[in-house]
Amino acid sequence: MPASELPVVALTLGDPAGIGAELIARLLARPEATQHANIVLVGDRWLWQQGQRIAGLQVQTETINRLAGVRSRTDTARPAFIAVDTVAPEAVHQGQAGAPGGRSVLQVLDLCMAAAQAGAIDAICFAPLNKQAMKLGGLRHEDELHHFAETLGVTGHFCEFNTLGDLWTARISSHVPLRDVAGHLSVERITQAAELIYRALLDSGVHAPRVAVAGLNPHNGDGGTCGREEIDIIAPAVQALQARDWPTPDPFHGPFPADTIFLKARDGAYQAIVTMYHDQGQIAIKLLGFSRGVTVQGGLPVPITTPAHGTAYDIAGQGKASAEATWQAFLIACRMGAARHGGSH
Repeated sequence: MPASELPVVALTLGDPAGIGAELIARLLARPEATQHANIVLVGDRWLWQQGQRIAGLQVQTETINRLAGVRSRTDTARPAFIAVDTVAPEAVHQGQAGAPGGRSVLQVLDLCMAAAQAGAIDAICFAPLNKQAMKLGGLRHEDELHHFAETLGVTGHFCEFNTLGDLWTARISSHVPLRDVAGHLSVERITQAAELIYRALLDSGVHAPRVAVAGLNPHNGDGGTCGREEIDIIAPAVQALQARDWPTPDPFHGPFPADTIFLKARDGAYQAIVTMYHDQGQIAIKLLGFSRGVTVQGGLPVPITTPAHGTAYDIAGQGKASAEATWQAFLIACRMGAARHGGSH
């Protein structure tokens, strides 16, 4: 594929005290990586060198000075590399969350988002970060998604998608106590989340997505005897979705009991499930394939993805981190970046 048709995808090294740099070294050592995107790696030079050393690999890159120059590259067989100075090596203690590492992560991500807003890149795939370190380093929001949304000027609905292969999930409430979940449910939030994941699936290359909506209560509320949220909120939301015109036929169904819908989705009946709270989807996705899961930041104007696992401080520096989820996150960023770029992938 000509370089001009490839999406520009930025990769970051994640929390410098974790396994991120090792993961990116393993990803970029795969010769097929540069066939999917015009890749630009953004991070501290010492950290990138350390990641290669831990992985036992050496990756050839092309050093450039500006993110604005990535798209004009004619030879994309090697990833581009932009070296930034965000944290000194002596300020990082491997396997420990710290403010210097959190500040580094924020600085690199903000640089990439600014480049995306300027049209220099089409998607971002970031290696694992640590919320505690980021908060110590200045993060003012509950998580990185809310930081992304504010930085990118998002005013509409946004939420995390968790994916495993061909199965995606969205959730109506996220990092809130379980006792508060019902208060976060509304017809508007459910319809917005369902539409977001449907359109994200289209952008990722799924031609006719089928989206299931889960119930909240045991046995789908048992006709109202075990909770009325299905009757009063969730079913009306599904009906509102079904009443609208969509690019593909009959994409929305439900509500379904949450303890059985994942079996149908696993067997291919649905490509996405809208869940009502964090663990309702996360337990199922992680049980089906923890090492391959991906988080997609939904509702943002630029595709942003990351492996669903964390920084794995317990094995940082040991050279045994698996990059499979990082590879899957990269591929999704490439497909969604291609859709944003206007090309085909």
